Amino acid sequence: MDRDSEKILVCDDDAAFRRRLARSLRDKGFCVYEAVDVRHGLETFLEYRPTRVIVDLRMPGETGLTLVSEIAKHDPACKVLVLTGFGSISTALEAVRRGAINYLTKPVTVSQILTSFSPQSDDTALEALPSLAQVEAEYVQRVLDQCGGNVSQSAKILGVHRRSLQRKLRQAESE
Repeated sequence: MDRDSEKILVCDDDAAFRRRLARSLRDKGFCVYEAVDVRHGLETFLEYRPTRVIVDLRMPGETGLTLVSEIAKHDPACKVLVLTGFGSISTALEAVRRGAINYLTKPVTVSQILTSFSPQSDDTALEALPSLAQVEAEYVQRVLDQCGGNVSQSAKILGVHRRSLQRKLRQAESE
């Protein structure tokens, strides 16, 4: 299937994450729609009928699991991927039970997302896993973003000294 004709819906209440992911997918040639919550996600799904859906687990109001169930009712062939920053075995099992093909914890890369939609083999899936350093750097960046760039506040949340965090951020910039 030509990527230009392949539609993906990204449903996530985190506007910055949703826009960044949608832009990255568009750059890879996909037609991408965005939604901010379950209600808007279902409306967008029913209107545009994407072949793939990426849904955040935790959103205000109904959870992403509700959207997974609704999509499975309307189009069982649609591939739904659940993303979450707060993964657990029970929610992963529930997502798959409701019709999701995969469940990934944030932070994730676009490559990991695309691989999870059509895993070729276990070896390919293992290659897509981020290194511990990448996971740590992305987590630190997320905390820093949540604190509005305040290094002192971020350091307190992360449980590290402010200077250590500044040094780590400088190292990440130079790489």
